[in-house]
Amino acid sequence: MDILYTFGKYLKQKYNKKIKKVPISIPGFTCPNIDGTVARGGCVFCENESFSPNFQKEKFTLNLKSKENPLLQKQLNALKFQFFNTVELYKRIYGSEKFIVYFQSFTNTYAPFETLKTLYETALQFPDVIGLSIGTRTDSIEDKTLQYLKDLSNKYEIWIEYGIQSSNNETLKKINRGHDFENVKETVKKTKELGLNVCGHLIFGLPGESQKEMLQSVKDTIELNIDSIKFHPLYVTDNTLLALEYKKGNFTPISEKDYIDTLIKAIKMLPQNVSIQRMTAGTSNLLAPAWCRDKSKQISHIHKALIKAGIKLK
Repeated sequence: MDILYTFGKYLKQKYNKKIKKVPISIPGFTCPNIDGTVARGGCVFCENESFSPNFQKEKFTLNLKSKENPLLQKQLNALKFQFFNTVELYKRIYGSEKFIVYFQSFTNTYAPFETLKTLYETALQFPDVIGLSIGTRTDSIEDKTLQYLKDLSNKYEIWIEYGIQSSNNETLKKINRGHDFENVKETVKKTKELGLNVCGHLIFGLPGESQKEMLQSVKDTIELNIDSIKFHPLYVTDNTLLALEYKKGNFTPISEKDYIDTLIKAIKMLPQNVSIQRMTAGTSNLLAPAWCRDKSKQISHIHKALIKAGIKLK
């Protein structure tokens, strides 16, 4: 990749408008490796409030076999409140014209089909919404949901964002992921055969991984025929299993130098048609590493490294 192909460029080329993704956190959603279906405790790094500005906790949670949903009205209210408040901000700060509703926190296909259908269709009726982006796991989406999203994609911009994290099965065990890379390959293949857009998430700095293994995950993910990608450094926040290991001295986070070096090599591996949705992440609610606290500084350092590597930003 000689020119940085961002998701923003993809949207601008396709729609010729300023489009922003609106992050949404739906109360009552969880994951199968939190509720005990495939594992307990969640991924070692999991604390969703560090990833989503609209995160809400809820004692009652849904799964694919839930027969009723007493939270539906609360979920619809949360969806509406978060959307309109965030959109007002985006219009004022960025001059955004159209929006993609991004179901972000936890696993946003891990609920009864009728609940998903109601939430998705409600979001699509909001003013200036052109589509959905749905964050989920490859072991938590049913065929009927995929087919339904395929039908929606005939009229709307529909994306499915799968948390891949790593293609190394030993790493996936270490982080308590609850599924292997074979499951990822099978689900992404099925999704792509329906013509749906796929964004894959990868994390650099997972326990025990060298740069060679991180870049192997990039290679394996590209071979899944994804359309877009997100890169994250692994950082440590409180109330996670990773925090316990960090405090015991059993985990050392990736350095900014090593992260940026790995990121640049990964970007160079990307085909020209694969857009980049995220190059880093950070939060103030952080134990380590300190360099992840200031995202604007991270982006500045990354841009300088891209230029030095001969990758044009425009």
